[in-house]
Amino acid sequence: MNSLTIAGRELRNLFLSPLAWTILGVTQLILAYMFLSQVDYYLSIQPKLVGIPGAPGVTDLVVAPLFGNAAVILLLIIPLLTMRTISDERRNKTISLLLSAPISLSEIVIGKFLAIFVFLLIILLSISLMPLSLLTVGNLDLGKFLACLLAMALLMASFNALGLYMSAIASQPTVAAVASFGALLLLWIIDWAGSNGSALLEYISIMRHFENLLRGLISTVDVFYFILFIVGFLSLSIRRLDNDRLQK
Repeated sequence: MNSLTIAGRELRNLFLSPLAWTILGVTQLILAYMFLSQVDYYLSIQPKLVGIPGAPGVTDLVVAPLFGNAAVILLLIIPLLTMRTISDERRNKTISLLLSAPISLSEIVIGKFLAIFVFLLIILLSISLMPLSLLTVGNLDLGKFLACLLAMALLMASFNALGLYMSAIASQPTVAAVASFGALLLLWIIDWAGSNGSALLEYISIMRHFENLLRGLISTVDVFYFILFIVGFLSLSIRRLDNDRLQK
C-alpha cells in the first residue's frame, strides 16, 4: 500500500513538470509520422504481395516496425524519466529523510518504479491506438499484436529498472541519465556483437529477446530473461539504498 502511495505522489509530480508533457507530445508526433510512413510503404507494395503465398501482412510490415522504432525512442527518453527518481533526493539533501521514513526500502524502490512504469504504459497505450485504427479498413493479426504489446511492456519495465538503479548510484540526475543511456546503448552494441556467433553475448542482449517477442515468438526463455533483468536491477537499487542508510 505504501508503494502505491509513493507511486501516486511521484506520478503526480511527474505530470506537474513540463518534461512529461513534452515527452508525450514529441513521442506521439514522431511515432505517428513513422506509422504513416509504414502504412504508405505497405500500400505501395501491397499489389506485389497479393500473388505471393504466405506473404507478410500489415502486422508484419506496419505494426512490428512501429514498435521497433518505439524501442529506439524509449532508449532515449527513459533515462530522462528515471534520472531524478533517487539521485534528485541525494542532490537536494533529502535522501536522509527518505531513508528514515517509516516505510521499507523495497516500498520506496517499487513505488518509484511503478510511477515511471505507469507513465510508460500511457505512452504504450497511445502507440497501440495507431495499429488499432487499421481495424477500420482491414484485419490485424491480433496474436502478433498482443505479442508486440507484451514485448514493449517488458522492454519498458527493463529500461525503467536499469534507469532507476543508475539514479540510485548517481549523485546528480545528469550523471544518472548519461549512465543509463550508456548502459542501454551497450546492450544495443552487445546485440550487434552477438550476431557474430557468440552464444553468451546473444543471450545477454536485451534487444535480441525483444525482437523474438516482436516477431510473435513468445518463449519462456525470453520472458524470464526480462523478469530476471527487472528483478535484478530493482534488487540492486534496494541494496544501494540499504548501504546509504547504514552510512547515515
